[in-house]
Amino acid sequence: MAKPLVVLGLLGSTLDAGLGGNRWNRWRPTVAIGQHDDLLVRRFELLFQPANDELARTVARDLVQVSPETQVRLRSIDLKNAWDFEEVYSTLHEFARTYPFHPEREDYLVHITTGTHVAQICLFLLTESRYFPARLLQTSPPKGGGKAGYSIIDLDLSKYDRLASRFKIEQREGLSALKGGIDTRNRAFNRLIEKIEQVAVGSRDPLLLVGPTGAGKSQLAKRIFELKKQRRQLTGGFVEVNCATLRGDAALSALFGHVKGAFTGALSSRPGLLLKADGGLLLLDEIGELGLDEQAMLLRAIEEKTFLPLGSDDEVRSDFQLIAGTNRDLGGLVRSGRFREDLLARINLWTFSLPGLRDRPEDVEPNFDYELERFAQRTGMLVACSREARGRFLKFAVSAEARWNGNFRDLSGAVARMATVAAGGRITEPIVDEEIERLRALWKEPGGTAGAARMEELDPFDRAQLSAVLEVCARSRSLSEAGRELFRVSRAKKKAVNDADRLRKYLSRFGIEWSDLKLEAER
Repeated sequence: MAKPLVVLGLLGSTLDAGLGGNRWNRWRPTVAIGQHDDLLVRRFELLFQPANDELARTVARDLVQVSPETQVRLRSIDLKNAWDFEEVYSTLHEFARTYPFHPEREDYLVHITTGTHVAQICLFLLTESRYFPARLLQTSPPKGGGKAGYSIIDLDLSKYDRLASRFKIEQREGLSALKGGIDTRNRAFNRLIEKIEQVAVGSRDPLLLVGPTGAGKSQLAKRIFELKKQRRQLTGGFVEVNCATLRGDAALSALFGHVKGAFTGALSSRPGLLLKADGGLLLLDEIGELGLDEQAMLLRAIEEKTFLPLGSDDEVRSDFQLIAGTNRDLGGLVRSGRFREDLLARINLWTFSLPGLRDRPEDVEPNFDYELERFAQRTGMLVACSREARGRFLKFAVSAEARWNGNFRDLSGAVARMATVAAGGRITEPIVDEEIERLRALWKEPGGTAGAARMEELDPFDRAQLSAVLEVCARSRSLSEAGRELFRVSRAKKKAVNDADRLRKYLSRFGIEWSDLKLEAER
């Protein structure tokens, strides 16, 4: 059984006007609603300004005359200027907030044909936001001697086939953009990308991308930016910061800027990267490497959109969306006092864990083809792969022997090397065999890619020291055992020793966890 129908509408001071017998010769939208045999209105809530009291009573009587089943309630609203958006919206909002809606017992329509254009827009917005739990009613005058018309509009756009189809197309385009056009096959990863697409286009809150080095966090962040830019959700640019390269005053200056004379060597002012990201998207990769001072300032910048450049007493405003990336256990850093709990809570609203390449064997082949296409775009050289060579490489790539410690960076490097030496633009089996041996050797290095990922960023002195430490770790059964060997001289001079903690802190400087080293050793 259908629920009683209730219509809410504004009196049209012009369209609904009319006196004497001639008024029946005019199309009056509010009165005409009662003249449709297939639209039985049980109650009409007629909103009007006090100055139109007499017209409202005339329209109410006429509506009841053409539709005796309809009860008309006159609702005077205190509206001085029907063209003032703020006044109209707040007045209608207050009416909607206090009206006793019972959607479980009644159906509601909001009539948007009468009233000023401002009032019609406000009624639409309040209905769309469900302050009015209703559908929209639009009426039209008779044409060519026919009857007056009406249409009911449901703002649940998924109910409209063509619109729903268009939304699905846009979603597919968005998913393809986030995957870089790669036809990924891993179900779990595809579900993850679907969720990221929903959040990326529907929220400006921070996103946290978690995953091992080389899992594609920065690439995904760039694609999120491109998607939001395409949807006109951002006006600014994409700013990427590797927090592992920032230390001390240089970190504060790079992120938040400084004024001239803020510190020794500050010969001129610097705006800072947070200001550069105003209106756009800021990627803070390896956010776990930020110092506590930078974390405190960043938290305020996220929450209040303001911060103080070094040496300045004047606040700077920057409205950016943040994507943070990390391969570290931020919860563990919080427990050890190296990461602020309140900052983690603020950036942890949407957290997405990106799997490594070993966890997505189905996606090795499409990513192999993607890397060949990228090589062609970069170099202008179209390189193919013989069927036998392709089969041999892919068989190795999905085997237990393939560690992919550097994830997609390793795969990208492998494809680039094979394509570069492919005589005549064709990768052959000997080229594949040579690359496989190279990858085997790479993954046998002490510390695997956990250390190698950082080696290229280090000075030769630090690189030699880290390599020696990783060699000791590789042959030790525990963190304490490795620490005792590495600190056996200095530990004798200390009253209290904690070799494991000293070693853990040293490794953390390079983004290396003991558990990562042992996991690689087991593979």
